[in-house]
Amino acid sequence: MQFRDVELGDDLPEETPDVSMPTVTAFCEAAKHVFERFIDHEAARKEGFPSAIVPGIMSQGLLAAMIHRWAPGCTIREIDTVFRGALLVDSHVTMTGAVTDLNEDDLSVELDLAIIAEDGRTGVIGTAQVTFEQ
Repeated sequence: MQFRDVELGDDLPEETPDVSMPTVTAFCEAAKHVFERFIDHEAARKEGFPSAIVPGIMSQGLLAAMIHRWAPGCTIREIDTVFRGALLVDSHVTMTGAVTDLNEDDLSVELDLAIIAEDGRTGVIGTAQVTFEQ
């Protein structure tokens, strides 16, 4: 994918990332971000969640990986997310993205991003600034 291939309004391919307990646990251990609300359903319930939740930093990482699959070799200059609701471990979530701005001067695009929970709630929204090589 190159800048010239991108058009305003393009959708990134929708993805359904793996947010199973083994994957979330492996992420938490690798990131040294191990908290019971992420890796134990019962402990998360005691904190008031319906079950274990996906860490916010993992959500950002999943969105960044989606961008790089869409445009290998691009540079993510900035990614900003707002967490609107918990994404549950062992659920089915969907990631989406769309091109909302193009800048021909520096070969960059702005993306709107979202992660939709299994029940249809938008759990994460965000934007990213992505630059392409010349």
